[in-house]
Amino acid sequence: MGVFTYESEFTSEIPPPRLFKAFVLDADNLVPKIAPQAIKHSEILEGDGGPGTIKKITFGEGSQYGYVKHKIDSIDKENHSYSYTLIEGDALGENLEKISYETKLVASPSGGSIIKSTSHYHTKGDVEIKEEHVKAGKEKASNLFKLIETYLKGHPDAYN
Repeated sequence: MGVFTYESEFTSEIPPPRLFKAFVLDADNLVPKIAPQAIKHSEILEGDGGPGTIKKITFGEGSQYGYVKHKIDSIDKENHSYSYTLIEGDALGENLEKISYETKLVASPSGGSIIKSTSHYHTKGDVEIKEEHVKAGKEKASNLFKLIETYLKGHPDAYN
């Protein structure tokens, strides 16, 4: 098994506390509402929403995948960090055992957020991760952040 790690960074005009509430704490409700083509719905299969919780995310009609299950590893509301591991689903394909994600939102000098994300791809055997696969994932994540940012700009009273 190999582990390939990729880091990415996005910026947002939205401050970390507000973005964290929308993107992490209420994502199960917000994302299907603003991007139903991407995510149809999310449900907790096990746990209370904190570390150890297992969620099933069913993708929308616009996705090439059907579903994934992920396990929440940590949530730190005060420091705006969140980590989870994709443990099952067709997004893993035949070559991945799991993918672990760590996301941290930090304040930018302009009053917005810097979203720092690290992805750890755990492969089966000696498989290598192709750069275009990672690039496609980064692009989808960036687009989702932009959708949430647009929603928050249009709804200034939401998630305060």
